[in-house]
Amino acid sequence: MVGIVGYGAHVPSYRIKVEEIAKVWGDDPVALSNGLVVNEKSVPSADEDTATIAVTAARYALKRAQIDPSKIGAVYVGSESHPYAVKPTASIVAEAVCATPKLTAADLEFACKAGTAGIQMSMGLVKSGMVEYALAIGADTSQGAPGDALEYTASAGGAAYIIGEKNTIADITHTCSFTTDTPDFYRREGQDYPSHGGRFTGEPAYFKHVLSTANMLFEETDSKPEDYDYACFHQPNGKFYLRAGKKLGFTNDQIKQGLLTPNIGNTYSGAVPLALSNILDVAKPGDKIFVISYGSGAGSDGFTITVKDEIEQRRELAPKTQEIIDQKTYVDYAVYAKFKGKIKM
Repeated sequence: MVGIVGYGAHVPSYRIKVEEIAKVWGDDPVALSNGLVVNEKSVPSADEDTATIAVTAARYALKRAQIDPSKIGAVYVGSESHPYAVKPTASIVAEAVCATPKLTAADLEFACKAGTAGIQMSMGLVKSGMVEYALAIGADTSQGAPGDALEYTASAGGAAYIIGEKNTIADITHTCSFTTDTPDFYRREGQDYPSHGGRFTGEPAYFKHVLSTANMLFEETDSKPEDYDYACFHQPNGKFYLRAGKKLGFTNDQIKQGLLTPNIGNTYSGAVPLALSNILDVAKPGDKIFVISYGSGAGSDGFTITVKDEIEQRRELAPKTQEIIDQKTYVDYAVYAKFKGKIKM
């Protein structure tokens, strides 16, 4: 069975509160917090980007995996905010954590589900015998135009997963995907900020793909919501996440551990990988996890995961997700704008 051998997370320590952003644009912070179910978001500092987040998360994943990094045969970094338009983030990560250049590496982009796409690709390479271990990362320092609704949620963070067949701490028992050409969110080359379809991003985009993938996963595994101990979904905001869980029949107890957006915002490609890492930090051997990602453009990946006994010995080898999130320093809008490069000279 192909599964997770090690995992690691990273979220920048800087935060900005919703009311700080709302104060600049004259919006109602209470209405925004209640409507989006977001209170604050993470902010990357001037020297943090997708590559630094990915490297940190990958190093934590290696600590938990307890493997020789030279055995990693593939590295994939999923993001929509790679630091270079032409120059892979994956090669930077590979050089930083691996002892050998004998591997394949590539950057992936599918809006917010590029990280889970990397996990699926890694599963295929491992299962085929082409590589012994593969490293899949979802990380972003996402963008939102000044004054746009995205500015209240677009944040930074990511998580890394080492996929293999030996010494797994959680087995991926099934995966499936659902994809259509639904242009709800996009950014052309050279544009600083993305465009989005407003209300269009809900029903015909996010919910159609998340619910379709979830129902397909239920059908293909002959399972139902009550068969799982935990469930997590992509979370562009807390409102969509909670609504998706309710529509699918999951209880609050099943989904609350994966909901991170209220305190760190939407980490895009890092959202579901981070939600899953937070669940793995507390899950017990035998627990079953239901996972659905989403990426605009549009598609969703689904996974069913069973936690193994080995997780008890290895999860303490690296910082837990909530421990990382709890280390925070607040900034005002001026510092936030400086760090995010919103001030143009």
